[in-house]
Amino acid sequence: MDPVQSNAHHSRHVRHLWTAAGLIALAVGIIGAFLPILPTTPLVLLAAFCFGKGSPRLRAWITSHPRFGASIEDWEATGAIPPKVKIFSCTVMAATFIASALLGLSPMALAAQGVLMGIGAIYVLTRPNR
Repeated sequence: MDPVQSNAHHSRHVRHLWTAAGLIALAVGIIGAFLPILPTTPLVLLAAFCFGKGSPRLRAWITSHPRFGASIEDWEATGAIPPKVKIFSCTVMAATFIASALLGLSPMALAAQGVLMGIGAIYVLTRPNR
């Protein structure tokens, strides 16, 4: 196989991998809309990124989607997170930590969870508002 054909073949496989990653991220994000422990918006943003690398058609679909499009546009333009989403995210993190403590997770697990969710909360709260 000549190098040009080899590169085209390789790049097609890479695009398929990006598309598959986007579909998985989107599927898990949609599941996250019903399960509070999975973050929907970051997974939809990840899907949009992956689709941008793998499938222009799916990228166009997700960015024009009535439910997801505005969030993707806001994030890509300014890194903005709406205040309601910030409140919801931090509330779910706090509730998850409290539930973990009430369920008797080990002090080491609670410490790790607290540090990681604290970092997540700081990140969410320092993003601009939409």
